[in-house]
Amino acid sequence: MRVAICPGSFDPVTVGHLDIIRRASKLFDKVVVAVLLNMDKNNTWFTIGERIDLLKKATKDIPNVEIAGFEGLLVDFAKQKRACAIVKGLRAVSDFEYEFQMALTNSKLDPNVETLFLTTNSENMYLSSSIVKQVGMLGGDIKPFVPECVHDEILSRIKQRSKLR
Repeated sequence: MRVAICPGSFDPVTVGHLDIIRRASKLFDKVVVAVLLNMDKNNTWFTIGERIDLLKKATKDIPNVEIAGFEGLLVDFAKQKRACAIVKGLRAVSDFEYEFQMALTNSKLDPNVETLFLTTNSENMYLSSSIVKQVGMLGGDIKPFVPECVHDEILSRIKQRSKLR
């Protein structure tokens, strides 16, 4: 069985994330969407548990996808899940520089795990979780940016955070 890991913080999940997950699910027997506790992103809006729940709702129609949280080295998580690949989405050249560095590091830590890059759909090249949060906080419509099944939950969190400002 060919297993791939699709890692990210998914704070919140976007249609861009979902596009990469769907495409990876066609290439592998199983895709584990790995929701990470990212030490560099200490200002998350959703807990890992909430992000896992949002992703489960957004991917419920993709039968070979599993959602799991993890902390630590990605290659260790990949070993635990018996994954042969890490799948990363790329939006722009600036993404590539960082992701290439991470891929080389992961390869050095475990040469048995390959990193594959999927370029984003042109409709989503600009899209990120940060953009969703910014547009929402400024009162913009986030419907085109997030899966419909989780839109209301994300909007509710945006409204909660707006009240705190």
